[in-house]
Amino acid sequence: MHLIPEEIKQILLAALLGGIIGAEREYRNKSAGFRTVILITVGSAIITIISQKIGGLTNGDRIAANIVQGIGFLGAGAIFKDDNRVNGLTTAATIWAAAAIGLCVGGKDYLLAAGGTVMILSILYAMLSIEKMLDKANRIRRYKLVAVYDNETLLKYEKLFESFGLKHERGLQSKIGAQIIGNWTISGPESGHKKLVDVLLADTDLKEFDF
Repeated sequence: MHLIPEEIKQILLAALLGGIIGAEREYRNKSAGFRTVILITVGSAIITIISQKIGGLTNGDRIAANIVQGIGFLGAGAIFKDDNRVNGLTTAATIWAAAAIGLCVGGKDYLLAAGGTVMILSILYAMLSIEKMLDKANRIRRYKLVAVYDNETLLKYEKLFESFGLKHERGLQSKIGAQIIGNWTISGPESGHKKLVDVLLADTDLKEFDF
């Protein structure tokens, strides 16, 4: 079956819109970059076009509907856990949104596809500064302290955390010989973390400090 000019235009438009979104991901060195996003939008458009040919007006949406389900597996591959944070969620959501753009192009809803692309880029660019600001206001980090054992050692450091406006959640703690090891997940403003680190680095009672 030969592609007619209209279908070629659809595929090229899907590649263009996917390339615009993919360029932003590539610039930020994300796992789903320029080529990946183009393949997603083009593939979604092609499946939508061919599903309309096979299924006609009544069942044309059945094959295309599987794109949403299938793209979930691809997006899941971009998600990974690093320490206490889950990374790749934005990339996975971008993959899902890019597939939606391909569906729009394949369904000949070009205005929705263009508007969706502008909205996706706006979120990826404009919201980044807001996300950074929120991250600075409530940054989550893990701390490990090794000090000479004393009944009040861990409590002493927890009071220190609180003095810098930081919330803490005590994790695994253990005693080895005359030393006690404490682990915490600490959240709070970036300025508080910086002041805390400066104090702990100068603390001569600490035998080991990981942060």
